[in-house]
Amino acid sequence: MTNILGGFSLPRRDDLKTILVLGSGPIKIGQAAEFDFSGSQAVRALREDGYEVILVNSNPATIQNDPEMADKVYIEPLLSSSVKRILEIEKPCALLAGMGGQTALNIASELAHQGVLDELGVELIGSDLDAIDKAEDRDLFNKVCESIDLPISEAIACNSMDEVLSAAESINSWPLLIRPAFTLGGLGGGTAWDLGELVEIATLGLRNSRINQVLIEESILGWQELEYEVMRDEADNATIVCTMENIDPMGVHTGESTVVAPLQSFSDSDHQILRDQALKLIRALNIKGGCNVQFAFNQSTGEIRVIEVNPRVSRSSALASKATGYPIARMAAKIAVGYTLDELPNPITGEGTTAAFEPTLDYCVVKIPRWPFDKFRTADRTLGTSMKSTGEVMAIGRNFEEAFLKAWASLEQGCPHPRPLTRADESEGEGMLERAYEKLPDSVLVDWCKVATDRRMGALIEAFRRGWSVERVHEITRITRWFLYRFENIAKMENEIVSMACNPSEIDFDTFRKWKSFGFSDSHIADALNGFPATGYKSLPRGRDESTVMKRRHSLKLHPRFRMVDSCAAEFAAKTPYYYSTYEPNGSSEIDFIPDLENRVKQRFVAIGSGPIRIGQGIEFDYGCVHAVKAIREAGKDAILINNNPETVSTDFDTSDRLYFEPLTLEYVTEVLLRENAHSILLQFGGQTAINLSQPLEQRLPDLKNLGLELEIAGTSCDAIDEASDRERFEKFAKEAGLRMPRGTTGTSSDDVRKAVKEIGFPVLIRPSYVLGGRGMEILSNQEQLDAYLKEAYLAPDKPLLVDEYLGHATELDVDAACDGEEVLIGAIMEHLEEAGIHSGDSTCFIPTQNVSEEILEKVREQTRIIGLGLKIKGCYNIQFAIQGNDLFVLEVNPRSSRTVPFVAKSSGLPLARIAANITIGIPLSKQEIPIRTSGQICVKAPVFPFIKLRGLDPAPGPEMKSTGEVFGSDDSADLAYLKARLATEVPVASGGGAYLTVRDQDKKNLLNSAIKLSELGFTLYATPGTADYLRENDIPVEIVYRIRESKHPDALDLMRQGKISFIVNVPTVSGGAVRDGNMMRRLAVELNIPFVTTIRGANMEVSAIAAQQKGKLEPRRLKVNY
Repeated sequence: MTNILGGFSLPRRDDLKTILVLGSGPIKIGQAAEFDFSGSQAVRALREDGYEVILVNSNPATIQNDPEMADKVYIEPLLSSSVKRILEIEKPCALLAGMGGQTALNIASELAHQGVLDELGVELIGSDLDAIDKAEDRDLFNKVCESIDLPISEAIACNSMDEVLSAAESINSWPLLIRPAFTLGGLGGGTAWDLGELVEIATLGLRNSRINQVLIEESILGWQELEYEVMRDEADNATIVCTMENIDPMGVHTGESTVVAPLQSFSDSDHQILRDQALKLIRALNIKGGCNVQFAFNQSTGEIRVIEVNPRVSRSSALASKATGYPIARMAAKIAVGYTLDELPNPITGEGTTAAFEPTLDYCVVKIPRWPFDKFRTADRTLGTSMKSTGEVMAIGRNFEEAFLKAWASLEQGCPHPRPLTRADESEGEGMLERAYEKLPDSVLVDWCKVATDRRMGALIEAFRRGWSVERVHEITRITRWFLYRFENIAKMENEIVSMACNPSEIDFDTFRKWKSFGFSDSHIADALNGFPATGYKSLPRGRDESTVMKRRHSLKLHPRFRMVDSCAAEFAAKTPYYYSTYEPNGSSEIDFIPDLENRVKQRFVAIGSGPIRIGQGIEFDYGCVHAVKAIREAGKDAILINNNPETVSTDFDTSDRLYFEPLTLEYVTEVLLRENAHSILLQFGGQTAINLSQPLEQRLPDLKNLGLELEIAGTSCDAIDEASDRERFEKFAKEAGLRMPRGTTGTSSDDVRKAVKEIGFPVLIRPSYVLGGRGMEILSNQEQLDAYLKEAYLAPDKPLLVDEYLGHATELDVDAACDGEEVLIGAIMEHLEEAGIHSGDSTCFIPTQNVSEEILEKVREQTRIIGLGLKIKGCYNIQFAIQGNDLFVLEVNPRSSRTVPFVAKSSGLPLARIAANITIGIPLSKQEIPIRTSGQICVKAPVFPFIKLRGLDPAPGPEMKSTGEVFGSDDSADLAYLKARLATEVPVASGGGAYLTVRDQDKKNLLNSAIKLSELGFTLYATPGTADYLRENDIPVEIVYRIRESKHPDALDLMRQGKISFIVNVPTVSGGAVRDGNMMRRLAVELNIPFVTTIRGANMEVSAIAAQQKGKLEPRRLKVNY
């Protein structure tokens, strides 16, 4: 088939029939959802061209491996052995690896170097092996740069510690930068200021690099960092898609930097020099498709250095795609099958321009990373060359200030706008309310500006609030002055609002418009007019709060314009644009309705996305949004999506009918609703972010009605959402419906909490209400722990703490279901491997359940029905149950799409998100075609943790969620399915060697089973004295190891370092020295990549997987569904 475009037929590769695409595996720090977005786009592009696509990915949470996305889907471990087996079964013509991040590239280069691809006759397309090696192997890369006169920093590749030390001598300037070859997100790299640090970082680096090589180079800390995103095709057409500039100077990984596009502080002549160098380098490396070049630039001397090239679609490509509207992954996929850029139409403008046309931007884009430090209070917050952020937000404005403040509002971290810094910002916990009255000392502020952490941007604005000069701040931070002038502008304008201190009704139109055009939100203006009270932005007096400011703005008819991202600065008509709001200083300011509103016949449904990816709210919620949007479109209605995450499929240019890149706050959502004159809004698919909008939005409906907006909140009513989420209301409902809950109360002060604990008795589970992912949740078992918790906890009348009895040794179940008010459809009942008390997002789940009696399952089904119909749920909901003996307890109900929905869809063959979305838009279950469930396999979901990247955490799972992603395994038996999922997590499953066992007294008896099996499997057992005595009494051979705190040798740490231990069972006791021992041991296990389990059930499962692995090969299974 040839496409005719302007009379030429395209050189499409007709010799290829089937293409195997590799995904990127679980979401983890350094490799987030950007690869699902690029992979999904590539798969679509290939299929529309008539290729058969086979997709391999181990992550169940992504839309990419939904059955309708590719022709054949394998959810299997991303290991070269399993990919090899799939290649043997499917015999594809080609392998596309450039869409799955570093994971996919590493597998492809391994299979190619082993000769597997040649032997099976599979061609690697889209990334040239030679080009990958040149870009990834630092030595080769430096030689290429030298051959075309590109300046690079002096660097020496080292393969051993001796080489590292002699390299340090020959460079002879500190600090030194250490970078391992072939790793992702800068893992194991860092900056060393002296020999001690050098040895420590280089040891980790050599261990983490796939070819055991690190690069020691002169550090260019403090230089500016820029990125050029480039496309090139087989015919050597090359184009710059986007230029980006990091606000943070060199020394901070680009994934950790606040990034601005297009270049703001560069002269055109400097840009032209860099542009030519980027193109020259890509041609020298012979890279085809999308790729990204990073430069360092010294502002005072004009010197340039090339830092690195990513020969694949990267995180920056996702950002560049969303910033410019140019679909990089789609184009890269087309180039991989032979098309050239000048023949491909730009899908945003349609006929107007080709893909060889360089995008031009008439707006400014700001990306800010989302860090997990709100969850991990003990983690080291310093940002460096190794990534720590889990996701990012992007905002668009007509000037830098507007884009920056909109991005800040999108982060959902505490306050939606910058506030003056106080002592309360240093640490949470008791006494926080008093500390909020003391301003942050200047000496601390200097540190916060100097050292890059998540607090730095707020500290810059604070410095200018205090009247520091741009020169002084530049001295401290080395940040480009252009940006500092912008931050100073934000602070000056804020001070201007504070000094007006008037009632919102006194603000005149022109002043108001000026503030809005620099990105000040209504709540920021209200907060400033009140002089930023120490009690917080939510405590503003009535009549002077955010809604008063909004009413004043609406009475002045001041609304934003909506501009589009069309990749060509409005020179050509755009076909599939997306929009951003902006307040322009002149022109009309009334509601900017969508064009041709009066002639539109379709109903307009708005879906709210889930914002940045963070721990507790991952890509699973984006999956739900995409399904919701698809369902709306299939029902013949207009789907409008609001979101601010540049890395996801939901914000792809052709997912929805219209897309708005906006913060998910009440103000911005309201303005989009007014512009669209929307009929209905869906809140249950965007995780907690969207659900939290339900009550504020409901309170605003009367105001919106005055402006002519008749809006309905679709799905479960706001009252029902509150009944499910509010502790006391749900307890009342449960009592009336005859459901059992663990005993518990709520407390709003330390004294309340202490009294509650007295009544319930230890151990208790304590947590804040209305949170996602169990932030601040802990199990306390004595008075000391309670006191310590209250020291850290943040208590306020509107933020109570919940105190519950802790159900020890209970089995936890998760149920996902949909209800339309008449009947209930249960998606699946999942059994958790770990006992209750470990957060459901962190536990290993089985579908179907493995150890639950039919009688209890019937009870679970019955109670799920009672809850769905009783709470009048319309759409999907999730319930967590616990079984203790024969008693069934209801732990909580979430009236929204949950994080297990995609796992359920892939395990049971029921597309629950789609079914629920249909209910929400008015199609009851009885009118839908519900596919027949799949059966005959056991499916397992296992969590993936970020501990290797975040220092200072205890890696033991607990009631607070810590995992960033998940993987999936399915097979005929539970142990094989579990083994597959475990292999997919990239922590190895032990095959022999030593096993170290240490458990608390009450568990010693339960350990016997595993210990006997391990011994039979040929493992040498090591144990601490208590455990060892018990095992010997039962005739199990074991070697004794000293406890760590006894400071005698050998202890567990010694044996681990000597490589004698390949598996650890460590069931933590709740307090005292053993905790510290366990913590040190678990940390070391993470760094040495030794698998460890912290529960007896986990130990038994792991041992049966070890046995299964010794039996022989795993066979991949295709995903099968009946629709």
